[in-house]
Amino acid sequence: MPGTTPDHPYSPAKRVGSTVYVSGALSVDADYQPVTGRREALDAALDRMTERLSTEGGTTADVVKLTYFVTDLSLREEANQQFAEKFAGTGAARTFLEVSSLPYGASVEIDAIADVADVPHSADSA
Repeated sequence: MPGTTPDHPYSPAKRVGSTVYVSGALSVDADYQPVTGRREALDAALDRMTERLSTEGGTTADVVKLTYFVTDLSLREEANQQFAEKFAGTGAARTFLEVSSLPYGASVEIDAIADVADVPHSADSA
């Protein structure tokens, strides 16, 4: 996963204390091409978000809030299924919004906030 670049000058994930803020992860492949298919796009965005979260020691079990941005509101049912499969029992909150477009032609973007209080901070081990 790339870090900051001139095209992407923000942190993919930022830890402050025990809170990790994950930048929006798009439903694109490694070459920034949009992933096709409804569930495939949702899964790609979640996979990218999870990768970003892991750079700060977090897992999906640590997520307390997700925001789904979609270009088609009818993805809600598939997003609900994904949420039930991946976040059942976590008590995570979720916001689901339709937007007119997303970068690179993606159809889904997911950002997250996680609490990693029980995970040592990488700066602590340096």
